[in-house]
Amino acid sequence: MKKLFANPKTIVMLLGVSFGLVANGQNKTGIPDFSNTDRSAVPKEYKWRMEDIYATTDAWKADLEKVKQQSAKIESLSKTWTASAKNMLDFLNTTNDISLTGEKLYSYASNQSNMDLGNTLFISLKGEVENFFVQFGASLSFMESDIIALGEPKFNEYLKAEKGLEIYKFGIEKTFRNKDHILSSDQQKIVSLTGLFSSAPNEAYGVLSNVEMPHPDVTLHDGTKINLNVANYMKYRGSANQADRSLVMNTFWDNQKKFEGTYAALLNGEIKKHWFAAQVEKYPTSLDARLYPTAIDTKVYTELIDAIHSHLGSLQKFLTLKKKMLGLPNYSYDDIYTSAVKSVSKTYTYDEAKQIILNTLQPMGKGYTDIITKAFNEGWIDIYPNKGKESGAYSSGLYGVHPFIKVNYNGDYNSVSTLIHELGHTMHSYYSDKTQPYATSQYETFLAEIASTFNENLLMHYILKTETDDLFKIYILDQYLDNARGTIFRQALFAEFELAMHQQVESGQSLTADFLDKKYLELTKLYYGDAKGVMKVPDYIQTEWSYIPHFYMDYYVFQYSTGLIASMALSEMVLNGKEADRDRYITMLSSGGNDYPLNILRKAGVDMTQPEAYNAAFANFDKLVDQMEALYNKLNAEGKFNK
Repeated sequence: MKKLFANPKTIVMLLGVSFGLVANGQNKTGIPDFSNTDRSAVPKEYKWRMEDIYATTDAWKADLEKVKQQSAKIESLSKTWTASAKNMLDFLNTTNDISLTGEKLYSYASNQSNMDLGNTLFISLKGEVENFFVQFGASLSFMESDIIALGEPKFNEYLKAEKGLEIYKFGIEKTFRNKDHILSSDQQKIVSLTGLFSSAPNEAYGVLSNVEMPHPDVTLHDGTKINLNVANYMKYRGSANQADRSLVMNTFWDNQKKFEGTYAALLNGEIKKHWFAAQVEKYPTSLDARLYPTAIDTKVYTELIDAIHSHLGSLQKFLTLKKKMLGLPNYSYDDIYTSAVKSVSKTYTYDEAKQIILNTLQPMGKGYTDIITKAFNEGWIDIYPNKGKESGAYSSGLYGVHPFIKVNYNGDYNSVSTLIHELGHTMHSYYSDKTQPYATSQYETFLAEIASTFNENLLMHYILKTETDDLFKIYILDQYLDNARGTIFRQALFAEFELAMHQQVESGQSLTADFLDKKYLELTKLYYGDAKGVMKVPDYIQTEWSYIPHFYMDYYVFQYSTGLIASMALSEMVLNGKEADRDRYITMLSSGGNDYPLNILRKAGVDMTQPEAYNAAFANFDKLVDQMEALYNKLNAEGKFNK
């Protein structure tokens, strides 16, 4: 199944957003409000066209029956599927067709369900297709061992005999490359049974964090009493009142610390699971096990950490400016989520947002913007919140149809930024699907956040170029740079911490709360310049590791950092370069998964194993900090800052 690509910024929306609108009407900014409107009553022009996939649920059910019948052939085909070139092609074409139809089935059921979470019909359809494809995937567990048994020389003979096998060549070559780490069918079956319990640490983390953990009550400076659950923590940690945000931060993390022994035990089990899998598959480290299958050099991981350490001055320069703009004599981690700009209000209608986005993307050429226009005009986007609609945003590619974008547009700048972000994912899926056969159309996660943040970079540059309100420019810069802080520096801190956890386990040790607290606090103080007097990092933050769900995802977080660093380098090249730079970037978008991700990125002009890409990104970061400081100095001298 194709991944859904969600904007990390929209995680906040998942915790609940109040739109402050009047049901079935418009607020004073002219943004339609359907937040209390049944899905069926939302005007058609604001909804995506699911009929582009299936006109009716009966058509959906007919396709499900079709793939069930096709899958019934798998057992008989599997017995001789490597016996000849023709047999191999027939078998691969059959599994390819089943997967392609399965993507359509899942996209329809999942997207429909997300628009009306209480609709039991689509919940049922989604469950039915998920159950079928779990079984279908399990039925193909023999394929890798059969390919290895066939051997590369024999497969090359088959390629010459059957040209149709060419579209499957790269996937099969990956199997040969990984052959030393692929288990026999019997061994793989035993390992696969660990799936019955291997998700237990992550599931227990979720239950503890989201259901069972009690949350303390606090009283704010104005007498407001709140229960400090996750939603209220995220809401009030950026309070304009320093005493309130300090109270919120200290109380939340002191409460979290009471449970750190349990969190440490869960994380210990999770990291040991990674090490178990690495050893079973004969990898020297968990990092090698995670990166080798997609040919990502471990140097990318270490180069990221080294580059971040070399450029911590860039982060600390930004923090020093924020301290000055906030007028704080002492700058603490308590203040990290506070906006440097106290009062900016700007709203865009959806039509205004579309025009801004089309203007922003002009440097990409008419071919690119024509596709964006199709997305706006031909039912690719579901725009506004409605009763029962899932919060947040995502882009879901669908081969042979078109991508679908879900947003919950409310008119603020973040909504515009989220929309152009998801359109970046959409363009990546669109170009890959139009250019690649289905077998090589899906790109690796390592590349997934590049096209989306590339678009955001262009939006930021466009607004800075065209906006006349200097205070709003500062707001945009503050938003962008703080997002870069969270995406590049903070995720790199997580990546360095994750590496330390794995190395601790791989050395034969266990993860304890004391070890985790000490290591996390050490890294946080280093990154945020505690010893240099840039920012005071209180001891309470030592427990933040227990709050991060991505540590249960096996070396995932580093890709947030590398993705934004790569997109910053690429957007600078396209904006300041020649048409050839733009064409190379579009070639990257068109490559899908026809090569390993580092090779695809190199073709666009960025090598993540070398320092140049990192240096370019941090030079851009520094330039934007300087621009923000110049604007602040100007407005402050005029007495207009935050007035």
